[in-house]
Amino acid sequence: MFGVYAPGQAAAHLTYAGLYALQHRGQESAGMAVSDGDHIFVVKDMGLVTNVFDERQLAPLHGHHLAIGHTRYSTTGSSTWSNAQPVYRSVGEVSFALGHNGNLTNTPALAAEAGTLPGTLGSDSDLVAELLQQAIGRTGSRSDGRELEMALLKVLPRLEGAFSFVLMDESHLVGIRDPNGFRPLCLGKLDAGWVLASETPALDIVGAHFVREIEPGELMVIDAGGCRSLHPFEPGRVEPRLCLFEFVYFARPDSQLYGQNVHAARQRMGELLADQAPLPADTLSPARPAMVVPVPESGIPAAQGYSHRSGIPYGDGLVKNRYIGRTFIAPSQQERSQGVRMKLNPLRESIAGKRLVVVDDSIVRGTTQRTLVRMLREAGAAEVHLRISLPPVRWPCFYGMDFGTRGELLAANMSVGEIREYLGCDSLAYLELDRLVEATGSPAAGFCTACLTGRYPVAVPPELSKAILEQSVPAPAGPVAEEPGVLDLAP
Repeated sequence: MFGVYAPGQAAAHLTYAGLYALQHRGQESAGMAVSDGDHIFVVKDMGLVTNVFDERQLAPLHGHHLAIGHTRYSTTGSSTWSNAQPVYRSVGEVSFALGHNGNLTNTPALAAEAGTLPGTLGSDSDLVAELLQQAIGRTGSRSDGRELEMALLKVLPRLEGAFSFVLMDESHLVGIRDPNGFRPLCLGKLDAGWVLASETPALDIVGAHFVREIEPGELMVIDAGGCRSLHPFEPGRVEPRLCLFEFVYFARPDSQLYGQNVHAARQRMGELLADQAPLPADTLSPARPAMVVPVPESGIPAAQGYSHRSGIPYGDGLVKNRYIGRTFIAPSQQERSQGVRMKLNPLRESIAGKRLVVVDDSIVRGTTQRTLVRMLREAGAAEVHLRISLPPVRWPCFYGMDFGTRGELLAANMSVGEIREYLGCDSLAYLELDRLVEATGSPAAGFCTACLTGRYPVAVPPELSKAILEQSVPAPAGPVAEEPGVLDLAP
């Protein structure tokens, strides 16, 4: 997500650049909303930023100071044009647009409260826009033009789960993080304006300097008067729980999270992984030399750290097709499977006859790694030892990662030994959770580890699924846990 308030500047072009820097966060659709001071214009379509926008589409977007943009990775609602963002609504003389990163966990209850019929809304983002529209409709117009802000103060406390938002009306830019701060959002300063972005590289590309991260539970309003910070949530709900997977995989390596550089954190993960799971000394032989091989791109920093700490030479054993997107965030298993061989190809001359320490960021469904091990053996690798930066993923994510059901997760149904046999590698080791948190450089900052431990900071209804709003389901009888605090589903 990206938002810019910059009077007198080409807001659409700045937003295009910002979205381009955030393409890794979503590849299914892209869109932007631009204000000319009186009206909001929305352009969105399926595909990458460069597929949706070119100079011809940007030219008529004459927003003179204000725009937001979004690249979608679907975790609630199917991957369709109707679910592309920003979402737009208009009521009376007030119109607004919204972009959302995350997943609400009380979607069915909110839909019932809003009085929407099953199937009429495609995503939880659409539902939030509906709630805001209703709130604005009930309160009517205001002389100060703060209808959207007042509606947010009424609606936000009713939302549960993971939600970072960027919103706009004709004259205001708004940024919000949920009370747990599951998904990142930061503030940047232009010479004559402000920027909101999911990650700091989007600030760099438009020439903004990083000011700070939006705090968990904070609502930031930006207009001609500057920035105003509001806190619409009860203090007891505010408990930082940034998704740990952002550090391991999802964020760009040049991003800053919790004040730490992500690339450096991933290198530390590799170093600690080398300490925890070294290649056995009796396997080292001049006749069959060892080499540390990253799975590009996200495995590269950890492989560098592993090589540095272990003393085993680092080498490129896999070539990535840079025109293939991230297979993890493809919307279907079939697309993920097809993408692996199209994405990666072994360098036979580099790996033939060698013992390979293959460093990857994570194993979720095992699609990439099983195909990869087979490819490396076919290319002549003597041994393949997998080292993984993330502990076993045993639980689905309900806060903005499409990890599916427990039945799809390899580690939910197999032991580490069984996974090793299934993948066909010679050895397998995952970085321990305590070491991973230490590697972030901010061990006391607060992280969500639900997919690793089964401990969910926000209660999850049993019927929650990606297609919850597209199905004819009754209103929920109640959440899994009625008591506030950490919900523990682990045995």
